[in-house]
Amino acid sequence: MRRSLLVILLVLTSAGSYCQVSDLSAKVKIRKIHIEGNNTTRSKVILRELGIHEGDVIESDSLDALMQQNKLRLFNLQLFNEVNQRTERSGSEINWYISVKERWYIIPNFIVQFADRNFNTWWVKQDHDVRRVMGGVTLTHKNFRGNLEQLAITVQAGYTQKLAISYMRPYVNKGQTNGFGFWASVAQSQQTWYRTDSDKLVFFGDYTGKPILKQIEGGLSYIYRPKYASRHMVQLNYKDYSVGDTILKLNGDYYTNKSTSARFAELFYRYEYNGVDNWNYSLNGFKLVSQFAVRKGFEGIDFQCYEQVEAGIFRRLYGRWYWDAIFRGRVMFPGDQPYYFRGGLGSQTDYVRGYEFYVIDGSQYGLLRVDLKRELFNRTYKLPIKYFTAVPVRIYPKVFADVGYTDGAGRSYSVLSNRFLYSAGIGLDIVTFYDIKIRMEYTWNHLNQNGLYLHFNSE
Repeated sequence: MRRSLLVILLVLTSAGSYCQVSDLSAKVKIRKIHIEGNNTTRSKVILRELGIHEGDVIESDSLDALMQQNKLRLFNLQLFNEVNQRTERSGSEINWYISVKERWYIIPNFIVQFADRNFNTWWVKQDHDVRRVMGGVTLTHKNFRGNLEQLAITVQAGYTQKLAISYMRPYVNKGQTNGFGFWASVAQSQQTWYRTDSDKLVFFGDYTGKPILKQIEGGLSYIYRPKYASRHMVQLNYKDYSVGDTILKLNGDYYTNKSTSARFAELFYRYEYNGVDNWNYSLNGFKLVSQFAVRKGFEGIDFQCYEQVEAGIFRRLYGRWYWDAIFRGRVMFPGDQPYYFRGGLGSQTDYVRGYEFYVIDGSQYGLLRVDLKRELFNRTYKLPIKYFTAVPVRIYPKVFADVGYTDGAGRSYSVLSNRFLYSAGIGLDIVTFYDIKIRMEYTWNHLNQNGLYLHFNSE
């Protein structure tokens, strides 16, 4: 009997020892993280983005997932063309090696923009009039002094003449959580829109002569980023807009109290949660952007506050199939605003696809977009050119559907407000180097209209 109990005890002890050894061998400690290839970028900037730190103890079978996560995080900095990783293990410790190939940080972004809201309106409705094109250059240093600082200067001519400067430093403290920035711009144009007729903008002015629209803007910002995916930004801005007397004769409601100017201070808050795999073109994860602003007018505008929200969910179904749903909306108080501030769906980047030719006035609006897409092509081409060592090309055919609504309460003259707009279509997304995106979409809307539309941004 004693002998049997001894055997059982030895078996249990051995099993316990085996489990302890297995548990220890299943975990590894990050001994050292080595950064290579960062000739400009400071190592602390790279380490700030990682989901691992020196001294962390992790599961051995989580290494592959962590390497993929960190690769995406570093790509989201938009500083590198290539990110490669490897690990070397010695017993229960590993050395983690990260090798990067930096981009060309001083980027001259040559401006070719249209006075109209999108390429389609300019090409079709304005008969691709070259006088409605703005040309210039924005010279941006996206990694000034290697600290992820951004310094940009814009010089623009053509339909709208503009001069602008901006600076942003995301980290100023040791913990890399606090930052600041500033910006200022002046712009003028010899032509502008002054009212909406049947959901189309009506313009006044020629393309030469005395400017009819002038805008001066500037502001200071404070940035707080406590975690990888979360960022808070508070801005204090001042804006001064003015138009010619003729605009007030054509539309006395352009600004408040028949004023030719709108001068106001703005307290602006923005919260971002970027829990997606790729900030440039998302396929998996969740994203939320919330913007709130309070404006105190000195002339041409009384009081205004608004809340604007964008929420997107992105999921991989199986294989190379993906779907996403994106909601955007705005609520403004008071709802009865002067004409200049009443732009709803179609006035900026928020529009129901298939209604690119329409501007729907209203202080409140909502928009829902749903896409089903498949990765058709994903390849990276190597080039023997510094800063262009890798050119990725990804192609996604898709089907999609949109629905939107604009509340035209107040002084809105829109025909399409206060009614649901919906559309569906097929399209093709192309994503390539330096975050270039091209969308080609053939859409049918509820007005029984259809057409091919071209865009150069994300959805």
